[in-house]
Amino acid sequence: MNFSTRNETWRRLMSNGLTYAVPRFQRDYSWGEDEWEDLWQDALMVLRGEASGHYLGYLVLRSEDERHFEIIDGQQRLTTLSLLVLAGLRRLRNLPGASEPGSNVRRRIEGLRQSYIGYEDPVTLVSEPKLRLNRNNDAYYRNFLVPLKHPLPKRGFKAYEHRLRKAFEWFDRRLRSHVRAEEDPGRAIAELVDRMSDRLFFTVITVTDELNAYTVFETLNARGVRLSATDLLKNYLFALLHRERRHERELDAMDERWALLVDRIGAGSVPDFVRCHWMSRHGLVRRSDLFKTVRRRVRDPRAAFALLDGLEGDLDVWLALIRPDAHGEGGDPGRRRYARLLRMFSVRQPLPVLLAASRHLSPGAFGDLLRAIVMLSFRYNVIGNRPTAEQERAYSAEAQRIEGGKHRTVRAVLEGLRAIYPRDDEFRYAFAAKSLSTRQSRNLRIARYILCELERREFGSCPDHDDPSVSVEHIAPSGGGDGWEDFGEPNRDALTSRLGNLALLEKRRNKKLGHAPYAVKRDVYRKSAFPSTRKMAEDTPDWTPEAIAARQRAMAKTATAVWRLAQLD
Repeated sequence: MNFSTRNETWRRLMSNGLTYAVPRFQRDYSWGEDEWEDLWQDALMVLRGEASGHYLGYLVLRSEDERHFEIIDGQQRLTTLSLLVLAGLRRLRNLPGASEPGSNVRRRIEGLRQSYIGYEDPVTLVSEPKLRLNRNNDAYYRNFLVPLKHPLPKRGFKAYEHRLRKAFEWFDRRLRSHVRAEEDPGRAIAELVDRMSDRLFFTVITVTDELNAYTVFETLNARGVRLSATDLLKNYLFALLHRERRHERELDAMDERWALLVDRIGAGSVPDFVRCHWMSRHGLVRRSDLFKTVRRRVRDPRAAFALLDGLEGDLDVWLALIRPDAHGEGGDPGRRRYARLLRMFSVRQPLPVLLAASRHLSPGAFGDLLRAIVMLSFRYNVIGNRPTAEQERAYSAEAQRIEGGKHRTVRAVLEGLRAIYPRDDEFRYAFAAKSLSTRQSRNLRIARYILCELERREFGSCPDHDDPSVSVEHIAPSGGGDGWEDFGEPNRDALTSRLGNLALLEKRRNKKLGHAPYAVKRDVYRKSAFPSTRKMAEDTPDWTPEAIAARQRAMAKTATAVWRLAQLD
């Protein structure tokens, strides 16, 4: 790797005609008030002489000629420093003599501008700044901030442009307060910038190749707002195109397609989606290794566009699985119902195998596989609460078999997943011991789903577990009360959260029961519209811990038949 490392002051970085550019594909300016305040305090500290210097961390740059540099890491700090200087120039412009040639104020304005900002053509008044920002930020920076337009326009701009303006105005207010008591405010501003330039320093790593620059960047923990995994992946893909000096249209196409993908997913979900897509085609990869793995396999523009094509091809299926209700009631209702269940279970490990199946199996087979995976997930995750790492390995391996053409039927896929399908005796035992604390809304929904499915199996009725009029009744109340002495501390929570202690009941009836004794509750249960609740009341004259255990064992037997995969019996 061809790179150099050196320590440089801010003055030396901005001297001798050096210029810096934020690559067009880098993210926008993102610092906020906390970071501005930190930098301002650093400036005051060196001004007061409390330290001979102050370290601002790493800069990672790319350059082929040591005069023109691309900023891989450090744009937030360099941009903010330039905004501070521009705020100082505005303060100087407001001083008497600012427009008089040869005055001290005028000389300071020209000196600071040429040293840290760049020059302004005296004929065209076009600014040529030393720092060029990315495609979203540069126009506002160059056209309004560098020329110190006053007042700054505020309407019709994007959030990232407003952030630049707000940073500039924040430093302007700080400088106004700083020089208010000074006899010579022009000198005070110049002294502040001068001391900062000599006492703020960086470790500068300069690399000649974009890919190596990003390799260096990954290992650093420089000060500032860090790039997210989404930003890092985007920058790498764009660096591949930039290194090849691809046509502007290709860069624009990549930019537009990536932006649309991020808009549809949400920036925070992009790494999860990319990882899921990658595992559906290439095998298991840990979250921490995702970027390194992609970088190792995607080495040129063709591979970058191929990855983007694949992501776009899988996006609709992925969104339908993780957000089944986000786009109305369109699509197959059965598939939407099972996707809702997976979401309710908070199970995402099967997504790679489902993406692979959506590409290679028929729509009907995909629906059958989705239903089977819901059954498997209920046994493995909801009731068994088994380790997800083993499950993730199994799903990833099966996705590879589908992608490689080895498995083309649902039966073959399920055979490949047999190792993570709990046997009937294992599931029955786990179900008989299962507790669900319904204080959590997710657990409450799952408990209602379980009771509704058992009702459907035993009595043929079809209650909807999403129906708000259907409630889950704790037969022995979690809060205790008169007549519930057998459910005292310290075992009350463990007993009352058992599945055997839960029953379906109309919400209007449930509200009236509270902590009433079982004899009172039993009369209400006998009038319930739910056959399972009426039968429980008829069969159980007294409600005791032993009655809960007996009822839950019976429920476990029925549950084994409900959540069973016939293909794996």
